[in-house]
Amino acid sequence: MADRTVDILLVGGGIASATAAHALREQGFDGSVLLVGREPHPPYHRPPASKEYLRAEQSADDALVHPAGWWDEHGVELLTRTSVLELDTEGRTAKLATKEEVGFDRALVATGAMVRRLQVDGAQLEGIHYLRALGNADAIRSDAEQAGRVVCVGGSYIASEVAASLTSIGRRVTMVMQEKDPLERTFGPEAGAFFRRVLEEHGVEVIGGDEVARFAGSERVEAIVTQGGRELEARTVICGVGAIPDVMLARKSGLSLGKLGGVLCDSRLRTSADGVFAAGDMCEYESVVHGRFVRIEHEEVAAAQGRTVARNMLGADVPHDEVPYFFSDLSDWASLEYLGPAFEWDAEEIEGSVDDGAFAVWYREGVVVRAMLSVGGFGDLDRARELIKGS
Repeated sequence: MADRTVDILLVGGGIASATAAHALREQGFDGSVLLVGREPHPPYHRPPASKEYLRAEQSADDALVHPAGWWDEHGVELLTRTSVLELDTEGRTAKLATKEEVGFDRALVATGAMVRRLQVDGAQLEGIHYLRALGNADAIRSDAEQAGRVVCVGGSYIASEVAASLTSIGRRVTMVMQEKDPLERTFGPEAGAFFRRVLEEHGVEVIGGDEVARFAGSERVEAIVTQGGRELEARTVICGVGAIPDVMLARKSGLSLGKLGGVLCDSRLRTSADGVFAAGDMCEYESVVHGRFVRIEHEEVAAAQGRTVARNMLGADVPHDEVPYFFSDLSDWASLEYLGPAFEWDAEEIEGSVDDGAFAVWYREGVVVRAMLSVGGFGDLDRARELIKGS
């Protein structure tokens, strides 16, 4: 017997749940809503953790998705520092870490993702960091202040953003990555060469085509040894080598998982359990835009999925058909926006000037537009959305 019952339970303290809560109230839902998140903070935007917050230009309050008073004002109960230990999808009950059992009518599971950790010798040494939360950014900033050289491992968003942010506040940074150039895997060689040039022009050392073999040191990391034989002095290391969907609760609850490792959902973001939806990094859904199942890790995608879930919880029965949107900044040196993503493409068409840092890249598979990258505000994002959706 549940201790109490709510109409809607939101599991996970990230932007997907926060956006769903906002959308529910915006659409006039006046039933009871409970959001349960294990982080100490109310839901906050994660991108500042590698940008403004890391550079101490923003506070934790600045990063909040909703102002502190929003939850009470809108009648949404918020439980922080609390985990959902069990989710009975048939009995419609959730057991919380507080030992309370809560019944629900509908639920959203949005437990996000966990960082992927390097499995090499020395990976347990002090001074090796992963960035997922604001607390991680605090530790990185503090450690980097004492470091002669900081090494960022990886060549995608997190490593590139952290390298730019730390360099802009006076740290000496080296990037080590498997790919030739930063962001090349997502955006291709032309854009990758551009982002490498931007980083190097501002003082970041970029080592491509290599990877970490081991970390050297006794208690604290002192150096990185690469597969290519390089030994780089480093007392602070930040690893940005991907994420793993957090499906522990989902698996325990008997929800179906997909081939991409996420919680399997239909085009409406409904899971295999009646009345239970998923959104965010661990949501693997049937995309009507891409014509395939996809799982996408990005803040704007999670927010958009939260809005779709709210509509469908209220009976709209609509597919999630928003074209995924991504954004990133390398300090104030370069900004990018991206619509897609392109899982495969065989042609890149560039508009504008790469040399001037204002250009767009169109990614095509045959005659079909799969994605578009806008750098420096160049390019027509609305037209790109129409073309990608129409394909």
